Amino acid sequence: MSNPDSSFSGYAFAGAPLDRGDTLRDDPDALNRLWPDAQVLVLDADGTAFANADGQPFPILGRELGGGPGAAVFLGLTADRRAWFVTEAGTITLRAPNRMDLRQAAAQWPAEVADVFCYARGMSYWHSRNRFCGVCGGAVRFGRAGFIGHCDQCRTEHYPRVDPAVIVAVENAGRLLLGRQSNWAPRRYSVLAGFVEPGETFEQTVAREVFEESKVRVIQSRYMGTQPWPFPGALMVGFFATAHADVPAVDGELEDARWFSAEEVAAAMRRESVDDGQGILLPPPISIARTLINHWHRQQLA
Repeated sequence: MSNPDSSFSGYAFAGAPLDRGDTLRDDPDALNRLWPDAQVLVLDADGTAFANADGQPFPILGRELGGGPGAAVFLGLTADRRAWFVTEAGTITLRAPNRMDLRQAAAQWPAEVADVFCYARGMSYWHSRNRFCGVCGGAVRFGRAGFIGHCDQCRTEHYPRVDPAVIVAVENAGRLLLGRQSNWAPRRYSVLAGFVEPGETFEQTVAREVFEESKVRVIQSRYMGTQPWPFPGALMVGFFATAHADVPAVDGELEDARWFSAEEVAAAMRRESVDDGQGILLPPPISIARTLINHWHRQQLA
């Protein structure tokens, strides 16, 4: 699926900096040779990463940990053929002065390292939630450098899971549909989103989710881009959509949904510098949600 607009960019985790080295996952000798010079990202059980005193990346070299990769997950290779792995903090004795969560890292770390952190967090979360087989309850043993789980009891194989979800900027006559959930920060509004159900196309999901959440009827939609969003394991598929001039109505999924003018959206953007305490706030710049809003606003100015 290609992006119809090359200017649609700027959100985090979309750089794909690594060659994932699929063939190396079945080559333990090659991984052992890469290990001494490899950069190892260390994650705590809550998904935060080791960081230095300034909150910057704190990868550890494989040789500092000794031995070989063991249970570390092989993530891939940089352009200069240096390997990246991720491992759990509980498996090592080294300590770091600080911790960083992924949202903070997306804003403060070099983009290529934040992208690796995104990938690593998704893999780590999948491992932590699949230690036992969902079919028979037997213990799961991970192989293929961390990319497959084997149940020795019922022989079921388990693979990393990604949950696709659509996220959509819905417009009508120069207005943008935004909503908010009750558990968000006060005054925070964003574009609408929802998970794809079995047997659905992305376009069908756009129409269903928008109607379920706001009672607004979508006329047509077009694909814009995707963002890995490992909170905990989603892939956000971005769309623009046009809709009928329906009056938004919510029935539980959202606390509120409204049409906003370009002027109101521009005022919300200015609030990031000086918050006047009035009006709405927008999602952070690292998100594809914000990129959809920014892109829509630029179109209105044009």
